[in-house]
Amino acid sequence: MSLTLATLIPGLLFIVLGGALLANNSGVISLFKGLPRSTGATYVFFGAGAAAFLYQVWHLSPADFGDHRGLLFAGFATIAVLSFYCVPDFLAVRGLCVLVLVGASPLLTAAYMEYDHPQRLFMVTPVFLALGLAIWLGAQPWRLRDFFEWLFRPGGRARAVGGAVLAYGLLLAVVAFTY
Repeated sequence: MSLTLATLIPGLLFIVLGGALLANNSGVISLFKGLPRSTGATYVFFGAGAAAFLYQVWHLSPADFGDHRGLLFAGFATIAVLSFYCVPDFLAVRGLCVLVLVGASPLLTAAYMEYDHPQRLFMVTPVFLALGLAIWLGAQPWRLRDFFEWLFRPGGRARAVGGAVLAYGLLLAVVAFTY
């Protein structure tokens, strides 16, 4: 993946997320508030996260337990399937966390050793922040529900956060074309 694409992808995601928060209509609010325990979101996000993780397990090199990849694949696939039945609460949040953890690798790999482009730090910094947030929310997924409750209280917080996220997304979109 090129550094331009690796910067443009988070920029576009921020633009979409910021625009949704900036709109602050009842549909967006109910979508965000219902996300942590949504069954549909669970199937989409946790299913996609499990598939991406299992893809990486299947393509392990021999140096990374690759000789046992079939056993690891079967074990992790079993855990993923049983998660839908044994721990369904907040599984959508955990799925989002897995997607962030898996998706950060190509973005950071594209920026690795690119010291001639200091503007890459505009992309790398929020990716590392998202990694830390994903680890924290993976352990305490109810915190996302609490954050949404705080965010959508009256007072314009959602619009302020949405405006900031949208502005940063636009900055990343511009920075993506400066490499």
